[in-house]
Amino acid sequence: MSSRILLVEDEPGLVMTITDLLVAEGYEVESASDGEAGLQKALAGGFDLVVLDVMLPKRTGFDVCREVRAKGVD
Repeated sequence: MSSRILLVEDEPGLVMTITDLLVAEGYEVESASDGEAGLQKALAGGFDLVVLDVMLPKRTGFDVCREVRAKGVD
């Protein structure tokens, strides 16, 4: 089973490039284009790694990280 990565990035070109690179290495990648959507997906769990942009619409990457850590999501 491959590792699951959540990529939270608002720049479509970067999402495509990073996703292509990670998938080529055998990872399963899901993405969100703003901090709020990223937070909801991260809180749902099931990811081995969350990659966050810092400057995002609706919530910053720092806000998402703080909220996920406060909730103790694995």
